Amino acid sequence: MPELPDIVVYIEHLEARLIGQRLARVRLMSPFVLRSVAPPIASAEGKKVVRVRRMGKRIVIAFEGELFLVLHLMIAGRLRWFERDAKLPGRITLAAFEFSGGTLAFTEAGTKRRASLHVVAGEAALAAMDPGGLDVLATGLQEFADRLKRENHTLKRALTDPRSFSGIGNAYSDEILQSPPFAKAWRCTDDFANPARCAARRCSASCTRRTRPTTARAARRAARSSPTAPSRACSRRAGRARSTNSIEWPTLAIAWVQG
Repeated sequence: MPELPDIVVYIEHLEARLIGQRLARVRLMSPFVLRSVAPPIASAEGKKVVRVRRMGKRIVIAFEGELFLVLHLMIAGRLRWFERDAKLPGRITLAAFEFSGGTLAFTEAGTKRRASLHVVAGEAALAAMDPGGLDVLATGLQEFADRLKRENHTLKRALTDPRSFSGIGNAYSDEILQSPPFAKAWRCTDDFANPARCAARRCSASCTRRTRPTTARAARRAARSSPTAPSRACSRRAGRARSTNSIEWPTLAIAWVQG
């Protein structure tokens, strides 16, 4: 499941593409992805994107008039960017958001549909969806230690609890831990809390940096494999380059697909 570093890179690329753009049309290929009833999904059409932000492991696309689309990718959900009027993957596309510069496709592989989309009106309703976890990149030592020891949990469960810390899951909690994961969190002293906080901040920042160069390499490969790019001498290498147009998380947080 995408966690804090992956969601951060998603948001960086979504901001570059969506801020200031108006949502022309929403298409729901799978009605089960929409988990809210009111306001209707069509109410977002014609509105301008003003902000993209993170809420835990969710991506929030904010429109003018305090209207929000909240996307939870879960395990197999992906966001893919297509050129305008390009053909979308048929079986795995859950929803498509059409903008003037292209189409943002919400996809999910597999037969189990766990990814979700909520339409939320108002900051108060959006805040009610926030589990309230601390951002490890912004919290202080004492606040971190108090939250870590608040419940009678193991260290791993304390770090991955969305009500305690925001955006940390199984993948990055294993990298953060410097103590046995099944040790009780409430027994931890401040001598452990400070290294744990530093490790959480360092892990989140370094994993975000490692994800960014991957997106740049994928963009260059996609550009080389576009129809206007010079043909390669070896057809096998050309076929391999074309296959990199769609790169999925965790290797790539957002995929570019040529129209």
